[in-house]
Amino acid sequence: MSEEFNASADCSGDCSSCGSDCGGNVDLSQPTVTLTLDDDTDVTCAVINIFPAGDRQYIALLPLDENGENQSGEVYLYRFYEDEHNNPNLDNIETDEEYQTAADAFNKLAQSGELDEEG
Repeated sequence: MSEEFNASADCSGDCSSCGSDCGGNVDLSQPTVTLTLDDDTDVTCAVINIFPAGDRQYIALLPLDENGENQSGEVYLYRFYEDEHNNPNLDNIETDEEYQTAADAFNKLAQSGELDEEG
């Protein structure tokens, strides 16, 4: 899996720096991530939230269809971290135990109303 983050709050309008073709016309209210899955398909996802669980950070992503909507209600959870240059990165969650920790934290946020599905 690889990822491409778009709609950064510090967008300079130079799309070569982020790989986007937006021409600097980004909607910062709905940041997105483009995931390349193991079968080489690309999925654009809205960033729901980045949240702590245990001793790590996780990101909740809402996969979007070609119309920018989510019909399935499915949410993707990934491990989230920033590298030494503050670039965001995602890793797969490797164990059922770690996934349960992340899912429990996400569900708690959702039930408390602390999630902002607009980014």
